[in-house]
This record gives sequence, structure tokens and C-alpha cells, in this order.
Amino acid sequence: MSLLTLSFDNGPDPEVTPRVLDVLASHDITAQFFVLGKQLVTEEGRCLVARARDAGHLIGNHSFTHAIPLGEDPRPDAVEAEIAATDALLAPLVPAPKWFRPFGGGGKLGPHLLSQRAVDHLVRHRYSCVLWNSVPGDWLDPTGWPERALADCAAQPHTLMVLHDIPNASLHALDGFIRRAKDQGLRFTPERPSDCVPILEGRITRDITGLVAPGA
Repeated sequence: MSLLTLSFDNGPDPEVTPRVLDVLASHDITAQFFVLGKQLVTEEGRCLVARARDAGHLIGNHSFTHAIPLGEDPRPDAVEAEIAATDALLAPLVPAPKWFRPFGGGGKLGPHLLSQRAVDHLVRHRYSCVLWNSVPGDWLDPTGWPERALADCAAQPHTLMVLHDIPNASLHALDGFIRRAKDQGLRFTPERPSDCVPILEGRITRDITGLVAPGA
């Protein structure tokens, strides 16, 4: 039986995230939400994180601005501005464990994801870094993404899928996708495939050379 882990990036959104949470609850699915610091500056955003947390979902840090991958960010204080600033807002709601997903710029994996300073910060503060192995492009094709998602699931034993709880992305087709996935025998799990977690609680678990910008 193939496994599927759902994750949602770039929220919380006041209109979309509550409805995504409702869909997940109706199917008894535990997912992962990687949130942006800029979405947590309002009380509404923080309340949505608390709701997701209380429902049992994993909550992680996905940078503050989601503007440029850390491996390409020239600012000397990029780590503080993106990871630490988000953690300052997130920690009172979800103090531990600490999870981080780097901004990939369209879901690409490569050395643009992280700088060495970012890696050092993640290790020092005992973060786990969560990547992905499926990006079906819900933000580009809000109705057609399930076909690509199901194809990804059929091609590997454990899929960690990136969706988005933002307007014009996963929500419209989410319930139908989950029903189809269940009909095809997929089992939903909150666990992550180990090869998608290259840093676990501050410990580098595999070669990350291809994820870190040279000299950055």
C-alpha cells in the first residue's frame, strides 16, 4: 500500500485555511502546515495556527516573506530575517519541535534552497528540515492538479506532497482528490519519508551538498 503525506505551504489564509482544515477533519487526515511569518503578524493568522495545532497538524516555519530562496538571498541577515523572525511569532504557539521547509521557487530542489548560514542555524537550533517529492502545481492549475498528484503517488511508495492553503490553489479539488486517493488504496499518514528530511532535530542525516549554495 502506497503512503501519502499532505503538506500545505504559504498560509495561513483567513478564507482558505479554515476550509482546508474542515476538509481534512471530514476525512480524519493529519497534515503538515508550513506557514509564513508575514501571515502571523495578525491575531487572525495566529488563531488559525492555533486551530491547526489543536487539530493535531504539524506546524512548521516556511520563511517570513517567501520572496527569494535562502541560497540566493544576498542579505547578510537573511537567516535572521526569514527563519528567526518567523520563529519569534511561531514559537509562542508551537514551541517545539521546530520544523522548517525552505522556499523552493516553484517547487524545485537544488543548491538555491539553503545557504551555509541557514544550515548552521537549523543545526544549532535543532530544527528538522522538510523537503518534498511531489509538487503537482495546485497554484497553477486549481482544478487539474489531482491528475498529476495521483500520478506521483503511483510512481513511488511514499509521497510527501506540497499543496497550498491560499486562494486559487488546492481547495477547490481537495475533497475530490482525497476521495479518489482513498479509492485507489492510498493510505494517508502524517509521517514523512526519511529521504525528505535531510536534517532531523539538528542532525544532518544525509549528504546535503546539492541543497546548499556554494560559498553562501
